[in-house]
Parts: sequence; C-alpha cells; structure tokens
Amino acid sequence: MAEINKQTAKGLIVVFTGNGKGKTSAAMGVMTRAAGHGFNVSVIQFLKNPGRVYGEAVSAQKLGVPFESLGTGFVFKKDQNGEDYQAAIAAWEKAKERIQSQPEGVIILDEITYPLNFGWIDPDELIGWLKINKPPQLHLVLTGRNAPEKLIEFADMVTEMKEIKHPYRLQNIPAQKGIDF
Repeated sequence: MAEINKQTAKGLIVVFTGNGKGKTSAAMGVMTRAAGHGFNVSVIQFLKNPGRVYGEAVSAQKLGVPFESLGTGFVFKKDQNGEDYQAAIAAWEKAKERIQSQPEGVIILDEITYPLNFGWIDPDELIGWLKINKPPQLHLVLTGRNAPEKLIEFADMVTEMKEIKHPYRLQNIPAQKGIDF
C-alpha cells in the first residue's frame, strides 16, 4: 500500500460521462496510475458480462487489481424485476461492501450511471449513502453516459467525453480489440 499523507489527501469523487468513447478507458488509466503508486485499487463493472474477456480485466489481473464484471451484457432492459435489474442491484450491494471495507485507495464503479438512469438505484440514495459511508481517503471513479445532474453536482471532478468522429458510424468498422475492449 502506498503511503498517503492524510493531512493533505482527500478522497475525490470523479465522474467520467458523455456520449463519446473513453469513459472506461479513462477510469482504467486511473486504475493503472494508482496501482503504479501502490494504491489499493479495485473495479466493479455494472454493465459488462463476466463471460467475456475485456482487455482492462486482463490488465487488472496482471496488476493484482480485484476486478469484477457483474452485469449481464451491453443491453439493459428497464424491467424492474428482470435479470439486468437484479444484476445491477447486486453490483451496488457489492460496491457498498467494498467501499466500507477499503479505507483508502481507488474504487472504480464502471457504468454505474445506467442503473441510475433507469431508476434502479436512486441518485439521491446513492449520494446520501456516500456522504455517510465513503471513507475520507478513498477515491471513487464513476463512469457512464448521462450522469445524473445531482451526481455531477456532488462530484469533485467531472469530465465529459464528447464524440466528434467514430469509425462505426462513418465506415461501419466494428469495435476493435485493444481499443474498444
């Protein structure tokens, strides 16, 4: 574990959002940087299916970073009783356990905005829970499109990824290994 100056360090809440590529990639950059400094780092993915191999999961394993993909895949159904809903709620419960048991370092909650936007996790409840339970030295990185305004206001740092040009839309080029997954 890296030595942290507890007098000057503050655990930040960082949000990567927007309609462009790079939200998860930016979060994985934070994962790599923090792990390089010896920080305790972990990742929970809310959307991606554990049955697929993602480059970020392979990198995390090489870095010794706990990494869990707890979703059902890329397409959520807004059904409150469906498999996607159940997976998102279970991922949030796992995230809460991790936050409470990791007093410092970095936890990445990848694609958490989807359950927030679908109404499966109430943004007010999430923010209220974090205000009470997030350790002061712990950094949280939250990613996903359309971050709720309340989350943006609550966060310490927010970056919006804006799509300018995308090869799939322009040339029907599918997702590329090493770039997109």
